[in-house]
This record gives sequence, C-alpha cells and structure tokens, in this order.
Amino acid sequence: MKKRTKTLSAIIIGVAILIGGIWLINESRYPNVPAFDDHFTREFLNKDKKVDDGFYEFESKTGQYTMWFPEEYTLLSENGDYAKDNKDFEQWEAVPSTSETKEYRGAIYVRMAKDHKGNYQDYLESFFKDHLISEQPKLIKTGKTEIYFSSAHFEINEKNQVVEDIKQKPNSFYAYIIDKASNKVIEFSFETSGFKNKQFEEEKQRKWLMKILRSVQFDDFKDTRN
Repeated sequence: MKKRTKTLSAIIIGVAILIGGIWLINESRYPNVPAFDDHFTREFLNKDKKVDDGFYEFESKTGQYTMWFPEEYTLLSENGDYAKDNKDFEQWEAVPSTSETKEYRGAIYVRMAKDHKGNYQDYLESFFKDHLISEQPKLIKTGKTEIYFSSAHFEINEKNQVVEDIKQKPNSFYAYIIDKASNKVIEFSFETSGFKNKQFEEEKQRKWLMKILRSVQFDDFKDTRN
C-alpha cells in the first residue's frame, strides 16, 4: 500500500514538473516586457514584430486597424475598460506598468468607430469641443490617413472645476485620425494629469506620440462615404 502511494505521489510530482516546464517554455517565447507579462494585453500584440525601439504591433480585435503599442504599457480589462462591437466599434485604455523605469507616464485612450452618416467633419469639430481645447488642431497627413492633433493643460481649480491653463505645458493630448479610403475614424487621447509623472521634455513627448499616431494603419477597402 505504501509502495503504491509513493508511486502515485511520484507520478503527481512528475506531471506537475512537466506542466511547469511546458509553461516556462511557453512563457520564454514572449519578450520580457510588461506588455507581454500581461496575458490580456499580449492577445493583441505580435511578439515577432517589434516595430521600433520600445514598440510592438497592436492588432485590433475588430480586424480593422493596427498601430504601435508601447511595450511598457498594459491594457485595462475590467469594468468595461475594453469594449468591442463586431467590426464597427472598439475602445480601450492602456496605462504604464508599475515599474519605476517609465519615461512616459500617462493613460492612452483609443476609440475606433465608423462614421455612418458620412459627415466626419461634424464629429471632428465635436470631438475637440467636447474636450474644451482652445488651440485649433493641426492637420498631419500620411499616405493613408489624416491626423488632427491638439494639446492643452487642464487642472482643477478651487471650485473643483476643470479649467484650461494656456500658460502651462500640456498634460493632455488629443488626436482624431481619419482613414482616407473608408468611413473609419479613431479618437485618441493621452493624458498625464492623473499621474505623478516626471517632467517631460514637451518636444520629446510629442515625437513619441507622433510615432504612435502615424503608425495607425486601417485595412484597405472601398470608400463608403459617398
């Protein structure tokens, strides 16, 4: 009886070691960065496609677009932080990991939708008005997209109201990305105001953001605006 018990224990231990070994091998296939340490975030990333220093390719679950994703960020997955509706809608939020080595500390918000009414200019104006930005957005053109970009500094005053201070360096950045070949748009926000972040070099931060914004690639299909 004792011999049988020892044999069974040995089998259980052996199976546990085997499973643990397989798990370690599988985990070792992924890059050793926060984005791949998070199991939900890694579902969206191509581990074999490090597109630039600090970025991996992000592929939308809608199959409608790809973009660069910072390797030090992870997607929020609880309480409706991620939402998707077939191929017509997706929204998500990503935040920096808890590591102390972060150069950029701010939340990224992305919302992909389709302009079914064919009047994206109204949505564009509404997007920037909703965020109360006094500065007119700048237009940046790529081969396949139009990017409208603006920034502002927001803070809470003594009356607990959110106000814009044009004298301060921006802590909120907004972009509206339009696909030239379809009715797809992306609303993009990057906000550092809620984080105890380092003092950023504004120009360096804008270049980092522009890498992400310019990287957006929509799937090609016939123009449906008309």
